[in-house]
Amino acid sequence: MSLYYMTPQHKQMARRRMWEQMLESKASGQNYQVVFPVDVIAREESFTISAFLPGVSAENLNIEIIEDTVTIEGEIVVERNEEDHYLLSERPSGKFRSVITLPSAVDADKTEAELQNGVLTLQVPKSELARPRKIKISNN
Repeated sequence: MSLYYMTPQHKQMARRRMWEQMLESKASGQNYQVVFPVDVIAREESFTISAFLPGVSAENLNIEIIEDTVTIEGEIVVERNEEDHYLLSERPSGKFRSVITLPSAVDADKTEAELQNGVLTLQVPKSELARPRKIKISNN
């Protein structure tokens, strides 16, 4: 059994993200059936996005980045025999999509993605314009 500590802000953000994804799937006419957990870590020069995607292969996964928005979509394919009588079937299957809006623009060309042991990890560098800079002050 795992315990997770969530602050009220985390709960509110998770709820908001869930509603946005549901409304987006309805508006686009797509039927996304699977929701997966995502962590986003902000660092000075980059963001790290980790998504828990057990059973997903790289061939069934698509990642798109436009400005400050990362879209992860794909399909979990679970082979089931139609003749079998399932007493319990909890493994998710179907299409999924998650749209993550980051607080600043990123450099899509330098983004790296790795799928290992059911965890997708994206290293997304911030755009040069979005990175913090130290400004020298001159004495006149």
